[in-house]
Amino acid sequence: MTPTVADVVSAVELLWPAAGAESWDAVGLVAGEPDAEVSSILLAVDAVLDTVDEAVSTGAGVLLVHHPLLLRGVTSVAADRYKGAALTRLIRGGCALLAAHTNADVVARGTSATLAATIGLEDARPIVPGAGNPSLGLGRVGRLSQPVSLGRLARALAEALPPTATGVRVAGDFDRQVSTVALCAGAGDSLLAHPDVLAADVYITSDLRHHPASEAAENARVAGGPALVDVSHWASEWLWLENAAAELRSALPGVDVTVSELRTDPWDFAVTQ
Repeated sequence: MTPTVADVVSAVELLWPAAGAESWDAVGLVAGEPDAEVSSILLAVDAVLDTVDEAVSTGAGVLLVHHPLLLRGVTSVAADRYKGAALTRLIRGGCALLAAHTNADVVARGTSATLAATIGLEDARPIVPGAGNPSLGLGRVGRLSQPVSLGRLARALAEALPPTATGVRVAGDFDRQVSTVALCAGAGDSLLAHPDVLAADVYITSDLRHHPASEAAENARVAGGPALVDVSHWASEWLWLENAAAELRSALPGVDVTVSELRTDPWDFAVTQ
């Protein structure tokens, strides 16, 4: 029997339970007919027009994304604006839209865990443990097998992550030796003051704004603290998609599960000075 959209939703719930999502999040089925049959699933970080068109053109029955399309309220889904156009194309193309966001961040093979494994962190544990299960939670902190320079770690990240216009930005001494690493895939400035982050040699995350980054760097000069490494939000979470695809293939035998190679990082180029 061919799986349905409802079967995909059930599989996603088992892999990334909605109960693990933050209270402000909007995960689960966004659009689609639960009884529709699904022979293929496309995974992407973002439901932008390019990934929507890719899903429809390849005949995917479900577009599974990390970032919810309707995270914030809208008053219209008319097709003359981005979100309405995306939903219109998906509905007309018979492709459901499903989101696994912060519920996919906290699991054992989630976004931060994948980033930690990519750089070889040992004994990695969550920065913010989940309620009732300390092995699950937001972010990860652990140790490298041996100390490396901050510059070498940044170069390793640049090689491991898919390329983007903004690349890898670093606040800290290039030759500083680092061993303890804290990280949060995606936007992680909310954890800058966490004790585990402050105790680390380096903190890797995305979307660091001027004032929080400047304050953290200046505080590190006075009282000690981590170097900062800022990477593309999209790139840091794109790594997780292959883990997610593998888990879905096991949960839904016979369904073709693929990962979009399209870059949905919003920046097209940078001019260095």
